[in-house]
Amino acid sequence: MAIPDLNLLVTLDVLLAEGSVARAAQRLRLSPSAMSRALARLRETTGDPLLVRAGRGLVATPRALELRERVRQLVQDGEAVLRPAEKIDLQQLARTFTLRTSEGFVENFGPNLIARVAAEAPGVRLRFVQKPNKDSAPLRDGTIDLETGVVGSSMGPEVHAQALFRDRFMGVVRAGHPLALGEITPARYAAARHIYASRRGLDKGPIDEALNALGLERQIATIVDGFSTAVALARASDLVASVPERHTGILRAGMHSFALPVATPEFTVSLLWHPRLQADPAHRWLRGCVREVCATGS
Repeated sequence: MAIPDLNLLVTLDVLLAEGSVARAAQRLRLSPSAMSRALARLRETTGDPLLVRAGRGLVATPRALELRERVRQLVQDGEAVLRPAEKIDLQQLARTFTLRTSEGFVENFGPNLIARVAAEAPGVRLRFVQKPNKDSAPLRDGTIDLETGVVGSSMGPEVHAQALFRDRFMGVVRAGHPLALGEITPARYAAARHIYASRRGLDKGPIDEALNALGLERQIATIVDGFSTAVALARASDLVASVPERHTGILRAGMHSFALPVATPEFTVSLLWHPRLQADPAHRWLRGCVREVCATGS
């Protein structure tokens, strides 16, 4: 079945409104001959004359009168679909957004983000899901709306990324821990027993490389899959956790935090989304909320 030329709907709408080939041509910026050819195509497509001669003018056939309001509505609906998105009414917005983030991000930035969203758009609900890997497939297939994290090589080339903040690793121990007193040298730090956080189960990273360059090696007592767990273990034991500063700010409350005695690279935490949501007004508003909450801290 041949697909009809939907541009003919606009032509028909103008012809029925003007009742004149000449005026319709002028309105659509076409020549009278081009408009006459368009009318001929409409007659062939609909199987009806649509407009017939009556004296010096044209009058609509019963079929044309029947179609007039429907065609007008179709054209208006089409214009609305193709028109740039208008400013949304946040108070009336009802939508659930799914964000894939680390536990630390939710615990430190989640409360302020939820409060901000509730104040501006009470009908919006945020759903946070865990981030087992950096695969971009959930962004691509629409399973999630936004993601936060460090941009990796596995991220799809089409994914948009915007930096949220810089972060760095720091050490944290329970209050009263021996490392809470005195200078923390690389040797003292390495001599302690450590918690290593890795989703992939690794037991070495940039901190270990920096220590190895000084001829030192730290003892990894346990490996966990998240920074929240690492902080909780450090709070309840003599183990040392090395965690991102901003991602764990609230979690480290009441503990002793210290700068690492070895140089490690900072990293950028970014906001990630698929380009199909780039122009969506509600999604654009939510991205702004996340950026502002991260800019002002946890």
